[in-house]
Amino acid sequence: MGSLTATQEAVTADQAAKTAQRPAALASPTVVVVGLGYIGLPTAAVLASCGAQVVGVDINADTVTAVNAGRVPFVEPELDLAVSEAVRCGGLRAQGVPPPADVYIIAVPTPFAAGHRPDLSYINAACDAIADQLTGGELVVLESTSPPGTTQMVADRIMIARPDLSLDGSDDRPRVFFAHAPERVLPGQIMHELVANDRVVGGLTLSATERARDLYASFCKGKILMTDALTAEMSKLVENSYRDVNIAFANELSLICDQMGIDVWELIDLANHHPRVDILRPGPGVGGHCVAVDPWFIVASDPANARLIRTAREVNDSKPRWVVEQVLAAAAKYTNPHIACLGLTFKANVEDMRESPAAKIVQELARRLPDATIDVVEPHITALPPQMTGMANLREYDESIRGADMIVILVNHDEFYSLRLSGTCDVIDTRGVNRR
Repeated sequence: MGSLTATQEAVTADQAAKTAQRPAALASPTVVVVGLGYIGLPTAAVLASCGAQVVGVDINADTVTAVNAGRVPFVEPELDLAVSEAVRCGGLRAQGVPPPADVYIIAVPTPFAAGHRPDLSYINAACDAIADQLTGGELVVLESTSPPGTTQMVADRIMIARPDLSLDGSDDRPRVFFAHAPERVLPGQIMHELVANDRVVGGLTLSATERARDLYASFCKGKILMTDALTAEMSKLVENSYRDVNIAFANELSLICDQMGIDVWELIDLANHHPRVDILRPGPGVGGHCVAVDPWFIVASDPANARLIRTAREVNDSKPRWVVEQVLAAAAKYTNPHIACLGLTFKANVEDMRESPAAKIVQELARRLPDATIDVVEPHITALPPQMTGMANLREYDESIRGADMIVILVNHDEFYSLRLSGTCDVIDTRGVNRR
């Protein structure tokens, strides 16, 4: 376990006495989950399935209505069954404001603002909503991926709003426990990985860490790895920055190979025959709410030293622009080019379009080629997002490919590997799909 500072209740000789004074873990706690998105709603459903009484809170009235009807407002395998069963059995309900509870889990978005600065406004709003409900003895868990120090910020904000409560139990004021437990799940496999994966938990105090451990042990079959809050926050950022740096290496190779006339896919396959080399495959950029965002939180925390992490982000963020330039160069020979773009989501086999490089590329092509016909083939959605209205047409593959001058492969959905690409049109393959 990571070392705890003096203010974080380091283990001392009187720890046994403090332990004896702690309230016992609740067998069937009441849990409020603030934020019913891709992480909050699955977490609420899993907790309800394990016996907790769960109230999901969301500012979106449509989301509240959907959950109370047992429906899921987005696509995630197996989640619909879990939610409908939890609602049917009375273990889960949703509303717009948090009620009193034993545990509060904050699972709201943490986007970044201009200049890649973290936007913590959703977390602040959640803190303000929770503060009025506290009476002492509650556990407040921040699950939202956050810059280092955010859990302490949550505690400070709530303590300022509630000076009648205590963080460390140093006086006779009722105590509140604060911890961080970052999610580490993959879209499309969330319901499995929430339960199966190891979980990092870190509190501002040792007793908060232990309470968080007990909460997640109620449904997590993986190891519960205890540390302090600051290290827990950093662990999630490091995991995704590691992936981002490795993706950036592959993407940078693709740029170099294009200049040198080398097939980057063959090159990577050859290099990966070395027993200690495992280069990832390049793509049109990096998307999703984790890998495309989290490294910037480290850069914002220590810009002087996060040089490699910043460079990797810049490489991956620049890749969609490079793809656009490749398409524009190939389209120059057509007066009114018909372009079929395969894929729009941020990764294969999901409907999630958060930070999708494919979506950015299609929008930029529509802007740069106003006389072009741009079709999108995306088997995981039924309508284009509102911001793309009038820019492109959502088509089936056979309809889109008919008469297309160019095919641009942006996502490596399983469905695309079995397609027969026309031999008469230009193909720009950012995923290596056409090589199989």
